[in-house]
Amino acid sequence: MNRFTKMVFIEWKLNNRNFMNLFFSLAFPMMMLLLFGSMYGNEPDDFFGGFGMVDVSVPGYLCMIIAVAGLMTLPLTLAQYRERKILKRFMVTPVKPLDLLMSQLIVNAITTFLGTILLLLVGKIVFKTHFYGRIIPTLAAYLLIILSIFVIGLFIAGIAKNAKMATAISYIIYFPMLFLSGATMPLEAMPTGVANISKILPLTYGVRLLKGVWLGGKFFDYANEIIVLLLMVVVLGLLSLKFFKWE
Repeated sequence: MNRFTKMVFIEWKLNNRNFMNLFFSLAFPMMMLLLFGSMYGNEPDDFFGGFGMVDVSVPGYLCMIIAVAGLMTLPLTLAQYRERKILKRFMVTPVKPLDLLMSQLIVNAITTFLGTILLLLVGKIVFKTHFYGRIIPTLAAYLLIILSIFVIGLFIAGIAKNAKMATAISYIIYFPMLFLSGATMPLEAMPTGVANISKILPLTYGVRLLKGVWLGGKFFDYANEIIVLLLMVVVLGLLSLKFFKWE
């Protein structure tokens, strides 16, 4: 096992000791699926364009899992490491701070993938969830959303002076996106005013894109959503590099 692999393994163990990280990444989306699925079922409904409520909601729940890792776990962990001088101490060891940063990205990506697999299994077993799209476009949309949301987390970690500030910024960004972007409740079921507010939230574009390709739409039919997400990756990626501090 080389140095970097050991680093990933250690960060994975540390991540799994945090109950809140695991709960909101793995258990909470499944609870939401079971709650609303038991209330509304998954029978085709004209209100949802002829799709079942669960089929329409699953892409949003997948975006919820991504948001937990990218907006809560990732920036808070990095901010804590910097505040505790952990990154600074690594500078005098063979392990570079960049190794720690990359290991955090990998660990959070793995947690996201596990949460996705568990949610899809529960949806299929309990509600017979349907997938109407194609694998490659859906996977491309999924990975683009991960990049765009994770880069927000890196930006938060860069501008926050300490862990307390990172927590405050993460909460301010995460919770409006969680409840207003379509991640917890389909946008079709929201009042017009709330739907209009959702247009300023980055996660809304991820939900629209993933839902569109999940339900059989063509990837490039969602050019506006793709452009917004790509702009987030480029702009916030550059800003993250500019503002991120190792100590």
